[in-house]
Amino acid sequence: MRDADADDPSHEAAIFRATASGLASPTLSLIAGNAMTSKSIALTVLIAVIPIAGVAQPQPQPGGSYHVEKIQLVGGDGGFDYVTADPDGRNLFVARSGPAGHIGVFNLDTLAQVGDMAGVSAHGAAVDSATGHGFATSKPVTMFDARTFAVIKKIDVEGNPDGYLNDPYNHRFYVLSHSAPNITVIDDKDGSILGTIDIGGAPEQAATDSHGKIYVDIVDKAAIAVIDAVAMKMVGKYDLSSRGAGCAGLALDAKNGILFAACREKNNMVILSAVDGHIITDLPIGVGCDGASFNPATMEAFTSQGDGTLTVVKENSTTDFAVEQTVLTPARAKTHTLDTKTGNLYLITAEFGPTPASPAPTSSPSGIVQPAVHLAPAAPAVGAPPQGPPSGGAPSGPPPAWRRNWAPMIPHSFQILVVGKD
Repeated sequence: MRDADADDPSHEAAIFRATASGLASPTLSLIAGNAMTSKSIALTVLIAVIPIAGVAQPQPQPGGSYHVEKIQLVGGDGGFDYVTADPDGRNLFVARSGPAGHIGVFNLDTLAQVGDMAGVSAHGAAVDSATGHGFATSKPVTMFDARTFAVIKKIDVEGNPDGYLNDPYNHRFYVLSHSAPNITVIDDKDGSILGTIDIGGAPEQAATDSHGKIYVDIVDKAAIAVIDAVAMKMVGKYDLSSRGAGCAGLALDAKNGILFAACREKNNMVILSAVDGHIITDLPIGVGCDGASFNPATMEAFTSQGDGTLTVVKENSTTDFAVEQTVLTPARAKTHTLDTKTGNLYLITAEFGPTPASPAPTSSPSGIVQPAVHLAPAAPAVGAPPQGPPSGGAPSGPPPAWRRNWAPMIPHSFQILVVGKD
């Protein structure tokens, strides 16, 4: 997933500014990683919920509020982009890229590592529960067994595999590429290539209604492509340019036919009809969005941002939407995935900057690591603009205003975050 298209000086002015008086810190558990963690590092993390300036604040919800429940220090080498939950198999797939690329598989409930696909450098991975097969957007694409995590075969595709969607409607895996062909369609059953789809621009995230329609946001065209999943062709395009552009996250309320497009240019979420594309409203979000999801059980849409915010949007009705909460996360936690069975969200991030010279954290008999306090600028405050490079490597084109000064990723600082609700 590339961020060059988010280059906009307005991002710098729009970065959230939190004050100490506006912070409310819940209890945070920092859990030691597993065998992949070869070094300990000191992490100072502040988790809080703050209001967005200029937005009417929602009243406390009967069901409680979202907060970061756990940070799992995983460590290991390689860049990172997407994280994907498999609610049925109770697994979490975390793809690492680069020379040390691999796909780590973690138990969705405990975050204990249960598998690893070595030598697979990819942006992300997803599985199809019905066929028992999974696919990773490496090049070539990797097909694997969803239960044993053994690699089945490699699939040569054109373009540059990046985003992805697995559609349970007809058991097909969609490989998204910023370069042509924009979408490659793979049969979940045997890994054969069924065809390609041209949408006239760079796809970022896709969503399915599980009834034959797929929607894809086109990040460089301020539009959403509508795809017929049977015919494998684009049958419509919704224009978003009047409200937003640089849309990098897309979620769908399939029952009510509502699309939620998270857009970078104006730092907003454009909400529109999936039936005819008419725009219903738009709401403010954080800076540097890179993923969206929708939970039909709670009627909430989520978008994660690189500035260290997770925005929760409540669908009160098909015409009434509101920013319900802004959850602060560590910076650069820009992608997320939803566990539809528990309602928990999982995000990934790391620290960037000079390796801090600080005392090692101490462990209690329970295994909970107590973070050591340090003053090194290894990690900006939660909610502050990130300073490090994108996880998948150097961007093409000029970087956005909020991340023009790159710093290296601190070794073994990679983390998995769990966001849950009281």
